[in-house]
This record gives sequence, structure tokens and C-alpha cells, in this order.
Amino acid sequence: MAAGLRIWMFSGDTDSVVPVTATRFSLSHLNLKIKTPWYPWYSGTQVGGWTEVYDGLTFATIRGAGHEVPLFQPKRAFILFQSFLAGKELPK
Repeated sequence: MAAGLRIWMFSGDTDSVVPVTATRFSLSHLNLKIKTPWYPWYSGTQVGGWTEVYDGLTFATIRGAGHEVPLFQPKRAFILFQSFLAGKELPK
């Protein structure tokens, strides 16, 4: 983060291997400033997941996905990666 790299972490919201609650707990210990509080992001007209943007890091969940997000939700995974590569926030 100090080097200015964009860092995105993501997790399927039904992931039993690395649950969202554990990731959020770990992120809270980094004491990062929240730039954009939790908001739903969209895949078309449906909620694709939730995201929170910190200073230097973005965390996103993918609704309906387990540990292997692209396998469970390929369209939502594509939107996530497309937004990351474009340097844009997830669609509101």
C-alpha cells in the first residue's frame, strides 16, 4: 500500500474456508481509514455483493459465491475483475 499499489481483496459470501467475517476481523486490525463505507454493488439489477473501500485497499464480497468465486458466480467475478483493471469502484 505504501508503494501506491491498488489492492483488492474479495470473498464469496458463502465461503466456509475463508469466511467474510474472518476477513473483516483481520482488516479491522490494520486500522485503515474507511473512504467509502459498506454499500451494495450491482450485477445488472441484482445485488452482486457488498464492498467497503479503505485508504489503499478495497474489500468486496460476491453474493452467492463460495471459496472459488469464478466457479460459483462467473458473471459477478468478471464484473469484479473488470472494475479492478479499469481502476473503477464496483457499480452502485
